[in-house]
Amino acid sequence: MNSNIPKWVDIGLIPGLNLLIAFALAGIGVLVVGESPYRALTILLQGALGSSYGIGYTLFYATSFVFTGLAVAVAAHAGHFNIGGEGQAGVGGIGVALICLSFLGDSHWLLVFPIAVLAAVAFGVAWAFVPAYLQARRGSHIVITTIMFNFIAAALLVYLLVNVLKVEGTLAPESRRFGEGARIPQMNEVGSWFGLQLASTPWNISFFVAVAACVFTWLLIWKSKLGYEMRAFGASAEAAVYAGISPFKITMVAMTISGAMAGMMALNTVMGESQRLILDAVQGAGFVGIAVALMGRSHPVGIFLAAVLFGILFQGGAELAFEMPAINRDLIVMIQGLVILFTGALENMIRWPISSFFDFRATAKEAAQ
Repeated sequence: MNSNIPKWVDIGLIPGLNLLIAFALAGIGVLVVGESPYRALTILLQGALGSSYGIGYTLFYATSFVFTGLAVAVAAHAGHFNIGGEGQAGVGGIGVALICLSFLGDSHWLLVFPIAVLAAVAFGVAWAFVPAYLQARRGSHIVITTIMFNFIAAALLVYLLVNVLKVEGTLAPESRRFGEGARIPQMNEVGSWFGLQLASTPWNISFFVAVAACVFTWLLIWKSKLGYEMRAFGASAEAAVYAGISPFKITMVAMTISGAMAGMMALNTVMGESQRLILDAVQGAGFVGIAVALMGRSHPVGIFLAAVLFGILFQGGAELAFEMPAINRDLIVMIQGLVILFTGALENMIRWPISSFFDFRATAKEAAQ
């Protein structure tokens, strides 16, 4: 971030302008297929935010994106690009499923849920540990190793669901459903405890864990000595080493915390939605988390808001494809891709002229003095 750019411009105006450009180009795509961009936008927003049903699904998707976005952000602050959230979340799902399928699944969710959280964290950490160690001790590039581990995780999941956890006599590669004690409350149930009527959706109490993870990340990165060391190492590894900061320690700590964040995503989909282990439990959230972290400037508040935006795109996009058949799933993916493109890869296209303007203004102000 350039020091001459006000914070509100960096975290508000620039992402907002990138988002407007993405939606403007998406509107052109909608026009090409013969539909009204205004009507399409109205349907998308109403589908995502116009009812408790839409809001429930939007926040369900957002919960997953918060976890994976935080996973990318924690590693990024230490100068590492963890692209393995997909695999770490998938292996976290295995940990959650093993707890829920054990004898604990017949007890109460208040007992099972904390243990499942620990299992998700432990399995996510374990899957990030090896790439972190290879980077710290052998110099293997973290991007390459975490991508490779995504494929290994997928193969491991297939093996377990086909040969170990699959229910006998069925063809579906999935585990049996969890017991009643391993089914965490969905938010419509929580609402009923307080006299609120909410539509039945997969949105569940893991949302509160995601919020707690945001608070934890803020405290870690900006309010702790370890977080300061991580940011220092991410800004300049050479200067950090000169100051006595251990590269091995920072790499291992940052990547394992990152893996823990990704692993907890499984609480939302495996324990909260599917209530069994399935092949596609992660649903691509590991890769969406990269865009969420970029758009959210790797800050927990920004990540939460970006996750909600992508939740709106996913839920509103599904409603849009249903209400306007001319807009198929491929066009919805294109809209999501444009948002990722302009808020991530092409972010500097907007940042550069704005940065130049504030640099010029600062220089002129100094000259006038």
